[in-house]
Parts: sequence; structure tokens; C-alpha cells
Amino acid sequence: MKPGHWIAGIHAVRGALGHGAGQVDEILVDRRRRDRRLGALLEQARRHGVPVRQVERAELERHVPGLNHQGVAARTRAPSPGAEGDLDALLGALDEPPFLLILDGVTDPHNLGACLRTADAAGVHAVIAPRDRSVGLTPTVCKVASGAAATLPFIQVTNLARSLRHLQDSYRIFLVGTAGEAGQNLYQADLGGPLGLVMGAEGAGLRRLTREQCDLLVSLPMRGCVESLNVSVASGICLYEALRQRGG
Repeated sequence: MKPGHWIAGIHAVRGALGHGAGQVDEILVDRRRRDRRLGALLEQARRHGVPVRQVERAELERHVPGLNHQGVAARTRAPSPGAEGDLDALLGALDEPPFLLILDGVTDPHNLGACLRTADAAGVHAVIAPRDRSVGLTPTVCKVASGAAATLPFIQVTNLARSLRHLQDSYRIFLVGTAGEAGQNLYQADLGGPLGLVMGAEGAGLRRLTREQCDLLVSLPMRGCVESLNVSVASGICLYEALRQRGG
């Protein structure tokens, strides 16, 4: 963890405190704001011994420009992404079938944050993404993730296709990718064993090498006029179908 990372908003700050007050260095509060939700948050901070400073709104906005801070921001020890070696250590220590979410080139921080939040809720062991042409753990990602960025391993790899082959060869992980033209739909697939769900980027979908590395391609049933779903929404649907098959 590295110091100096700012998050904003009541839910994000509450989530950071809930995942360990040692991750929060200080909290700044708009001195003009007074309400029950903020009061409960400040009481939580005091119980954990986290310093709270009353400041002018302008100072808050200097620390978290462009974010909807709701009158509160916190300086946290920002989560750092893991690397290939961290993934091997994590998988080697598991006593249950691996459950991974693999994101191929997601560049929108709101989408990544939402994917991390849902993956954490579904019990995913790690989220994997390429280091290049993908968003990392930015302040916006951490805010949207609502604490999951600090608790769920986020692994950035240099070569995604090579990493996928490694997962298959070394850990027998079955890779299921999503593609609109796939003949089999999600609900026909067996998602119960060692699993990596592979989701494509916004708009472009899976890259060719990533698609070729998948053991199976599935589609999501689309009954309306839209052709595709947002990657975070599609990820949520796939993750929870896998969770259902894995015993909930």
C-alpha cells in the first residue's frame, strides 16, 4: 500500500473504514455540513481513532477534483495492483477451485470499479487485467468499488494471452469468454470447476488472441433491441450464474 491516495463520498469512506481503519490516515469534512449520515460516519472514525479535520469546501475539492465528495474525503493508503508472481502465490494457497474474473482491456474507471465490487460480492479470488491499454486502481475506481479495491486482489499482467495459457496449463482453469455470436449461451455452460470468466472491453469485446485462448465462448440472451450490455453489467450476470452453479 502506498500513502497519499484520496477517496471521496460517504459510502466510499465508510467502506474504507469498514475494511480496516489502518488504511485510512485522515478524514476531511466540509465544516458546513451537518446531517445524520455524516454524523454516523464521523462516530465510526472516532471509534477507530482516525483523525477528522473540519475544512472549507474548497479544500475538499482541491483534494478530490471532479468527484462527488458529499462533504467528506479521506486520505488512504492506496491499494497497489499485484503481478504474475502474486497470482501464482494466491492460486497455490487456495483450498477450493479457483474463481477468477479476467477483464480484457477495460478502460473506463467506473466499469472497473463496478466489476471489482461485484466480483468481491460473488466471492471471486482475483481480478486479472492487462497492464497496457487498461485502467488501473485510480481514485474513481476505488470510489466506485466501495472498498473492494482494498480487499480483492487486482492482478495486472504484461501479456494476457500468455497468462491465460499459464492458468490453463498450471492450474487447469477453464476459461469461458463472452461473445455475442457464440452458439452456446451462458446458462448452458458448466461453470462449476476451476473457472476464469473472460470479459471483453467496452464496445470492442474480446481481442483475437484472448478469444482464441478461451476454452469456451458463450453469449448472453438478448431479447430486446440492444445488441450488448455494459461490461460491468455483463460481468455481474456471469459471476452470479457461476456462483449459483458453484453452490451459492
